[in-house]
Amino acid sequence: MLTPVLLCLLSTGVDPAPKLRYPDKQNLLVVFDATGDLKPVKNAQDWSRRRSHILDSMQEVMGPLPQKKIPLDVKILEEIAKEKYTLKKITFASEEGDRVPAYLLVPLKISGKVPGMLCLHQTTAIGKGEPAGLGGLPNLHYAHELAMRGFITLAPDYPSFGDYQYDFKKSKHPSGTIKGIWNHICAVDLLCSLEFVDKEKIGVIGHSLGGHNSLFVAAFDDRIKAVVTSCGFTRFPRYYNGNIKGWTSDRYMPRLSTTYKLKPEIVPFDFPEILGAIAPRGIFINAPLEDGNFDVTGVRESVAAAQGVYKLLDSRIGIQPYYPECKHDFPFEIRRIAYDWLAKAFAN
Repeated sequence: MLTPVLLCLLSTGVDPAPKLRYPDKQNLLVVFDATGDLKPVKNAQDWSRRRSHILDSMQEVMGPLPQKKIPLDVKILEEIAKEKYTLKKITFASEEGDRVPAYLLVPLKISGKVPGMLCLHQTTAIGKGEPAGLGGLPNLHYAHELAMRGFITLAPDYPSFGDYQYDFKKSKHPSGTIKGIWNHICAVDLLCSLEFVDKEKIGVIGHSLGGHNSLFVAAFDDRIKAVVTSCGFTRFPRYYNGNIKGWTSDRYMPRLSTTYKLKPEIVPFDFPEILGAIAPRGIFINAPLEDGNFDVTGVRESVAAAQGVYKLLDSRIGIQPYYPECKHDFPFEIRRIAYDWLAKAFAN
């Protein structure tokens, strides 16, 4: 007899075999065992199995994560002396025939090894220039602000923004999202290659587009030990009351439309699972009460669902959500709290 999950999938026209489908993506403490039965998650080994299912489900939608790395071949195009750091305009290779433009901000006075932060921009024409403090919204100059605090920061362009010309129609990847994840993994490689970066203290921060990209790359790259996500997500059923078309452009995940017919109930992953996949590493969340893009109710539900995983894994840092009374923004006071949280997350 077919399970209720498989029956539901057959009725929608989506081929379930041999995929695993979890009936409730907010219930993270269950896992399919080797026989296909749902069992309680009782320990870290059980959770590791569920986590692997989450990453597999993300790749069903996004496409497979590339495996072949090439030399980064970092090229410095320009160096500018700032008050407390040197701003380097660079490019690095992520795949054959593709180079990622970025800004690298290196503090002038470094004692020993310091944390490295990957800083991901929002949807803005200037791309990396905004977090680097070269324009855009002052509340999103976090690469600059963290460099002023002594962090080494790296702000890459997302494909099609800033200096990064990219034709998604000609891309070999099924989604812009998986291409972005791969580029960001290569950016972590770059941070880890730097002499003064502490490889055990790598973090990622981002707002909006950068907010969910921060979660995506952290789910796949466990070298990232702390995540700051601002205005970056809500549960798919809470995104514009379940209208997920905004996630389906070539820049994002076209299969949400072509394969999953814009139906959140049959999309094989959701954000509560992504938060869980990052555990036990720390997550700081800025989720404004009046965010018109990402409904705060779905954020609260995601946090509540993931808390059980953090407890199971005895996380030292956990999830720290803040819900300020503002719109789609990253206010100064919340940034200050986030930066202090990062310092504690990276404390020995």
